[in-house]
Amino acid sequence: MNTLELVAVALGLANVGLLVRRSIWNYPFGMAMVALYAEIFFEAKLYGEAGLQVFFFFVQAWGWYLWARAGGMVQPVAVRWMGWPSRIISLVLVAVITLSLGTLMHKLTDAVMPFADAAITGASVVAQVLLSYRRIENWVLWIVIDIGSVALYIIRDLHLTAGLYVAFLVLATLGLVQWMRAERSSEAVA
Repeated sequence: MNTLELVAVALGLANVGLLVRRSIWNYPFGMAMVALYAEIFFEAKLYGEAGLQVFFFFVQAWGWYLWARAGGMVQPVAVRWMGWPSRIISLVLVAVITLSLGTLMHKLTDAVMPFADAAITGASVVAQVLLSYRRIENWVLWIVIDIGSVALYIIRDLHLTAGLYVAFLVLATLGLVQWMRAERSSEAVA
């Protein structure tokens, strides 16, 4: 545990807390958090996680733009469910990214847990894109990711980060419930 990790944890809690509330202001906190975690994960030899933070930075900038276009500067953004074809495509993408990245890291790097790292990375890529499009299923993926991340970070002695992901797990569960309610209330209004 170090100061950099402590600051990243605080930024992460602010980020996800604002996401649960469907606030566009989650994005500056998220972008700062992932910038710090890129360094933290690289030092821990979790290369998939480190590279994922770079991806997150750019996708969060894109999500900020999409949420602003959807009225997020004025009010909480509207959310909705995906259809079954999109869900299946999302799961296939997670599998393809996991197997491809895991194989590459296993063969080309000294990654300590290449397939576990790749699975979290693959699911996180898909979840972040779904979040940018304001799809409720993003929270289901984040719940699964958070459970796997807690185990991975404990194994890599990133205990404060593991604690953050326990908090993320609680917040993701709350986010799922809140976004489902918001979607139901928007249907009732329509």
